[in-house]
Amino acid sequence: MNNKRPPGEIFNYSNIFFSYYLDDGHMCASSSTEHKLIYLYSGEIILNDSGKETVIKQGECVFLKKNTNVTMLKQPKEGKQFATIYLLFNRNFLRKLYQTIDKNKLPLTAGKKIPTVVKIEERPDITSLFESLTPYFNTAVVPSDEVVNLKIQEGIYSLLSVDKDFYPCLFDFTEPWKIDILDFLNDNYTYDLSIEEIAGYTGRSLASFKRDFKKISSLTPQKWINQKRLDEARKMLEKNDKKIQDVCFEVGFKNVSHFSRIYKDTFGHAPTQLA
Repeated sequence: MNNKRPPGEIFNYSNIFFSYYLDDGHMCASSSTEHKLIYLYSGEIILNDSGKETVIKQGECVFLKKNTNVTMLKQPKEGKQFATIYLLFNRNFLRKLYQTIDKNKLPLTAGKKIPTVVKIEERPDITSLFESLTPYFNTAVVPSDEVVNLKIQEGIYSLLSVDKDFYPCLFDFTEPWKIDILDFLNDNYTYDLSIEEIAGYTGRSLASFKRDFKKISSLTPQKWINQKRLDEARKMLEKNDKKIQDVCFEVGFKNVSHFSRIYKDTFGHAPTQLA
């Protein structure tokens, strides 16, 4: 990223990583509901977290935790423009990645609280990751969503290799993310998952999942899932463009007779009356 760019120029791909350039110093407050990994191509960043100052120089990287506030002085250095890239780790991406991780391989000893600002020492994996992004900012080539997702995933795994305590930090789906239970169920109600699996995928023990779910709904998790499936089935049937059997399997039921019976028990009429 050696070409001089217009001051303030911003590139943003899928709201996941972006870069901008400054010729003069600029002070701002950094506040985000997402975790950030920031790599500095050139210039300097001076972060202030409640009086604690952290200086980030060219080629260095810093991790900022979500839901925190720090002030950030961004400025050119040694005749070079300020140029940086942020990777934003949003909760939906982290949740989906967490679902793919073998839970038996999670580091059981992890648990130390990660501070608000973590300066990452120069590492070949992180340097190569960010250097591989420079073509997208020096040309008109736009990365595909698949490339973006791979780069974000690469950034996450690089952090996990830095310190195992990033596991509970990145994959914390309890407070203040209890709403993630509903997010997960709304996205995955059609799948044949046990309550134990759902608890694990939302980052909870079975006991804490049941306790948190009671605060969300008066129904049991299984009854909530069945009701969700039935509501979605009714919407599909009202459109009158799908067969009952297709709707039954599409919403997650495995048996048409069972589906028809509980549909009638719930809505007072058989699904055939709408199909």
